[in-house]
Amino acid sequence: MRIQENLEHIRRNIKDACKMSGRNPDDVTIIAVTKYVSVDTARKAISAGIKHLGENRDEGFLHKKNEISEDAIWHFIGTLQSRKVKDIINEIDYLHALDRISLAKEIQKRATGITKCFVQVNVSGEVSKHGLQPEEVVPFIQKISQYDRIQVVGLMTMAPHIDNENRLRQIFRDLKQLQKEVQALRHIHAPCTELSMGMSNDYSIAVEEGASYIRIGTSLVGKEM
Repeated sequence: MRIQENLEHIRRNIKDACKMSGRNPDDVTIIAVTKYVSVDTARKAISAGIKHLGENRDEGFLHKKNEISEDAIWHFIGTLQSRKVKDIINEIDYLHALDRISLAKEIQKRATGITKCFVQVNVSGEVSKHGLQPEEVVPFIQKISQYDRIQVVGLMTMAPHIDNENRLRQIFRDLKQLQKEVQALRHIHAPCTELSMGMSNDYSIAVEEGASYIRIGTSLVGKEM
């Protein structure tokens, strides 16, 4: 697996996408999704220049974090069960899947500091996807203002794995518009300046439409499990 070459290719694509949309490539953070690869491969990603690692399974994440001594920034990008919050929440830097009040309550109960969260939004409306419906986002964010250990740094969505560029672009645009609406409310607990969207198959489109965090697995670190 030539992670360094993959990373350079992805960075070129980001640069091109930013040029198309008048953005600064430095405003886009690459998260290496390491859930399907070994500790050794995760270390190689760090050696290649990746600082942000993403996991979605508690056991796999905790194992990797314990084994990796480098100063990685850890993102939990999968659905987090309330009963697992106590094990995970103080070990991560970002949670990308805040999608229900019960989870917010458990984070408030278990977190020892402020947890940076992305609210997950099901923009595509797929039954198989987790996340709030777009119209639920503002009321949800207003409701969790009572939880002072949660900071909503942005919104996250997972687009369908399709070849329809227009459909993908519209999903990302809709999330961007929603992010602007939340940001305009100027909630102290929800600055909502960031957008976590775009994966291996669609990150260039996501960047063109405003993504600030992209979650790249297979095309960066491959798949071993």
